[in-house]
Amino acid sequence: MKLAQKILILFVLCVLSAFSAHPVTADEKPCVSVGQPMQQSMAQQVKNSIVTMVNAIDTNQWDVATAQFADEVFVDYSSLSGQPGSVTKASDLVGGWKNLLEKVSTHHMLSNFDICVNGDKAEVFSHVYASHTAEGIDYWDAYGRYHHKLIRVDGKWKITSKTLIMHGQKGNPNFLQEVIKMNENSANDSRQGNDVSVRKVWFDSEGEKVVGNLYFPVHYDSNKKYPAVIVSGSWTTVKEQMAGLYAAKLANQGFITLAFDPRNFGESGGKIRFYENPIQKVEDISSAVTYLQSLSEVDSDRIGALGICAGSMYTLMAAAADKRIKSVVTAASWLHDAEAVKLFYGGEKGVQEKINAARTAKKKYAETGEVDYIPSISTTDTSAAMYGHYDYYLNPKRGAVPEWSSDKFAVMSWEDWLTLDPMPSAEKLNTPTLMIHSDGAVLPQYTKKYFEKIATDDKMLHWIETELESPFHQFSFYDQETEVNESIEQAKQWFNRKL
Repeated sequence: MKLAQKILILFVLCVLSAFSAHPVTADEKPCVSVGQPMQQSMAQQVKNSIVTMVNAIDTNQWDVATAQFADEVFVDYSSLSGQPGSVTKASDLVGGWKNLLEKVSTHHMLSNFDICVNGDKAEVFSHVYASHTAEGIDYWDAYGRYHHKLIRVDGKWKITSKTLIMHGQKGNPNFLQEVIKMNENSANDSRQGNDVSVRKVWFDSEGEKVVGNLYFPVHYDSNKKYPAVIVSGSWTTVKEQMAGLYAAKLANQGFITLAFDPRNFGESGGKIRFYENPIQKVEDISSAVTYLQSLSEVDSDRIGALGICAGSMYTLMAAAADKRIKSVVTAASWLHDAEAVKLFYGGEKGVQEKINAARTAKKKYAETGEVDYIPSISTTDTSAAMYGHYDYYLNPKRGAVPEWSSDKFAVMSWEDWLTLDPMPSAEKLNTPTLMIHSDGAVLPQYTKKYFEKIATDDKMLHWIETELESPFHQFSFYDQETEVNESIEQAKQWFNRKL
């Protein structure tokens, strides 16, 4: 699906998370209008909430518009688009309108209200005529009926459901598509400056939403196609940590780059939050390839991938299976097998205890829906996923960013993490591969072992000198200028030759 189509769906349907619901059809009868004075007063309050919402949209008062909704709202524009309705967060709903309507003037006219109030619930039918204009684009008017449902929370009426029963339209039927194109061109123009720019994007991975940041090169030219690189960070991390740093720096070297929150983390979807699921993460990288290939500014035959730490493991596995990834770079790769994990997680006994705990947590989740968590990092709790004084994850000036959760790691992750063995994927990897590492980074012998087994001869091992002992140099690759810049320089040269 093209990016423009996705944005259109975002506006028309506001589909950012999907739940089944029964759409209202045009032949359903409106509820009976209220008649008693008390009911009339209450009905006026209900009406005011809806009118305030549409007036706020017309006047670009987005906070006011958001305040008229419950936290989540069912939105159904199926009579216009043919797509089913869905539940979305009110903030995402209004945010979608705000982004799309930046250069659009709207005027909503509502009339003929049929209002039914039943205790703390209300249902409203009304006629609507909505006009849309934008400079350089022919007008578009849509008309029909609205069906709203509301609940009263702390004395205030909040909209929980919004359905359009479309009767007809006038003017330019392609208005929304043309607005999307206009917004894209405007964004392209803003990227003509001297700095790397970034755009929030989202794409689908096995039916769930993945949110990322797309970075554009300096002097971006919308008439050109660029090579693109997917960047993946270490386990438990989000796009604002090392993945975003590498993505921004690579964009500065002339690539379009994508750093994203894997499912279960950050802004992305995922039913089990903070669940480190390697198989899902590998699939997310492949889904990112599909997304990049849909972009007009990306050369679909020149897509590479870069991984840092555990992101290297996931990237290598993805490239071994997905031949659309044309080149790979790893930095401080974390690669383990059944023997290696014993070195970090308490020997054979400690590993087995964690696997057993994960199985118990999975069983509990299957039976109750409850997820057991431990801290992601702690200097006092020995049960934490990372126990120790690891400055990168503890220092707000480094990796302890607000977007990352230091206090939650799904216990069920242990089995998936500790039983993963990426080593066999080397024999299936025919993609040009550069591996950057050091004796002071984690498990250097495993990086060398993997490198030797890579199927292609088109490979290179770049070793960085350090006086730090393993694994303490590992964290320097995450954000320290010397290690990051050398890794970026090597990656730039590699991708320029191989993409």
